[in-house]
Amino acid sequence: MGKRKKKKSNTPRHKRMKRPQRLQAARHWIPKYDGKNLVKGYSKHFGVNKLCAVKELEMLGYTYSSAYKQQLKENELQKQRTAKKRKARKQMETEEEWDGFSNETFAFIAGYTSGGVPFGTTWEELENTTDDMDKLPEPDVDSLYGDRNTKNKFDINDDDLPF
Repeated sequence: MGKRKKKKSNTPRHKRMKRPQRLQAARHWIPKYDGKNLVKGYSKHFGVNKLCAVKELEMLGYTYSSAYKQQLKENELQKQRTAKKRKARKQMETEEEWDGFSNETFAFIAGYTSGGVPFGTTWEELENTTDDMDKLPEPDVDSLYGDRNTKNKFDINDDDLPF
C-alpha cells in the first residue's frame, strides 16, 4: 500500500505563523517590502490587525507615535462597533422575513392552487382554535386509562386466540 499524501493547508504559511515565527520572518521580509506604509503591509502580509503589527514592529526596533497608536485603537473599536451593528441588523432582517410556510394572511400555507393562490390555515383561524382549546376541560386520566389498581377488564383465554 502506498504512502498517503499529506494534506496541504490552503492558508499561506506566513498567515499561520505565531508571534515568534513572525518576528523572525519579518527580519527577512521587511528589507524586501517596497510599499509606503510598513504597518499596513505587515498586517496584510502576516494576517494580523494593525495594532498587533505596530507592537511587533516596535519589538523589531521601529518607533511610532502614541497619537498614531491611539488612532489605530479607535479605528479598531469603530470596526468592532460597525460589525456588531451589521450583525444585529442582519438578525433583525432574518426575524422579520417570513418563512416559506406562512405569510401575512396565512399562519400555515398547505399548498397552492393551479392558479397560484395559497390555501391553508389563516392567522384568524389559528387564534380561534387556540381560544377554543383554552376553553376545553382537562381530561380525566382515570377515565382514559382506567383505575390502575383493578385488573384488566378483558378476560381472554388461550383458546380464543387464533394462533
